[in-house]
Amino acid sequence: MISRASKFKLFNRGFQKTIILIPGWASDYRIFNTLDLNYNYLLPVEFYPFNFERDLKGILDRESIDKISLFGWSMGGFLASHFASKNTDRVDELILVSVQKKFKPQLLQDIKLKLKQNKRAFLYKLYFNCFSKEDEEGLSWFKGHLLMSYIDELKLEDLLCGLDYLSVTQINPESLAGIKRIRIFHGQDDKIASLDEAHQIKLELSQAEFICLSGLGHNPFLNQQFKK
Repeated sequence: MISRASKFKLFNRGFQKTIILIPGWASDYRIFNTLDLNYNYLLPVEFYPFNFERDLKGILDRESIDKISLFGWSMGGFLASHFASKNTDRVDELILVSVQKKFKPQLLQDIKLKLKQNKRAFLYKLYFNCFSKEDEEGLSWFKGHLLMSYIDELKLEDLLCGLDYLSVTQINPESLAGIKRIRIFHGQDDKIASLDEAHQIKLELSQAEFICLSGLGHNPFLNQQFKK
């Protein structure tokens, strides 16, 4: 199992509050390039899921950041939830995008086999499945800026590491009871993460707000509808 350190970069955008943007599996911090939120950004420029909580706490301490908001997309949602559950006093808001409680082990094993057989072909199909048929805007941006970069540059060992993490993690709503502000965004046409399972997380968290995004898929934040 790979267990290296995540490294972070702080972008001071002139705001009082800071948010960490945590990417999903088979992506990196560049997936958030179009987001324009009213926060300073903390980005994992080198991203490894194991020991993420330790590495994040380290950068927060070094930068003297007492409170932070968390934006976790897909696999990043598990990492955001885990950090929030263990560090309630340091979390201002938890934003979960395209999450579900857990992924089935057999599904993850099947993905591993397909990656080892033909990484490029599997990733190509995966990325297109992240967008709904209606979301031409999001898909167009992704194709023009990240598609081939991800297919060519993402290392097999790092992809397998992410799958190892997904096989041992889950979102436990009870552990998030102490977080006062939680928002859950989910595309109505998400083919990767279950809409019903995401809504079930909300039902177990009375303080959470659930936003279903009509006509969008697993990667909804590249579309203007999300930004509204």
